[in-house]
Amino acid sequence: MSLIKTSEEIGKLRVGGRELAIVLKKVAGLVQPGITTGELNQVAEELIAEIGGVPSFKGYGEPIPFPTGLCTSINEQIVHGIPSQRVLQSGDIISLDIGMEKDGLFTDMALTVPVGKISKEAKKLLKVTNRALVIGMKQCRVNNTLGDIGWAIQQYVEKNGFQVVRDLVGHGVGHAVHEEPTVPNFGVRSRGMKLEPGMVLALEPMVTIGDYNIEYEDDNWTIRTRDHSLSGHFEHTVAITSKGPIVITSL
Repeated sequence: MSLIKTSEEIGKLRVGGRELAIVLKKVAGLVQPGITTGELNQVAEELIAEIGGVPSFKGYGEPIPFPTGLCTSINEQIVHGIPSQRVLQSGDIISLDIGMEKDGLFTDMALTVPVGKISKEAKKLLKVTNRALVIGMKQCRVNNTLGDIGWAIQQYVEKNGFQVVRDLVGHGVGHAVHEEPTVPNFGVRSRGMKLEPGMVLALEPMVTIGDYNIEYEDDNWTIRTRDHSLSGHFEHTVAITSKGPIVITSL
């Protein structure tokens, strides 16, 4: 599978990415105390179907395929939370992670939003994690390396007193849900694969207030912090071009 996407493919990805961003914005707008994560997933899947897409997470993985189109990870849950009848409470934070296949191409994005009124520390976590994604995307330039991306994210996060998860990483995307290369949120400048025009990467800083070690919940999908500290997660699909990075999943 080629890591490089053609200009035509990047054009199609931009269309699909913008549509996915609209879907996620609508779903995030429904987040409030009293709604269930299952209800959020139902809306997400219906909106994707309306635009002619397919939820790329649903049915993904072995031996237990992921059952829904949306990942809903709450508080100490980092990623891969399975929507259910769980009711959101004021003070929670929730990561909404969504992927879509359209015209044979895949986009992926996530954001973390507050539920009602949240603590000052949680607000800072969301702000820092989102900013870390922006900082990482600025490194997505031809002849930079994957190490440059990870280093920039790690330095900013740790400067603000938080930690980046080591056991979970970003990835290539476009021809499949997950492709090479892996894109760590930590690293050393000038190390790792050089970025080339046509590469499409899913950058996704996962940041914790406490320790960065992880554990799985009993469903074998949901991953949370081992010390149960809060975690934030933001993600965009980004194309590397000779003119600079293009955020595929931007509105």
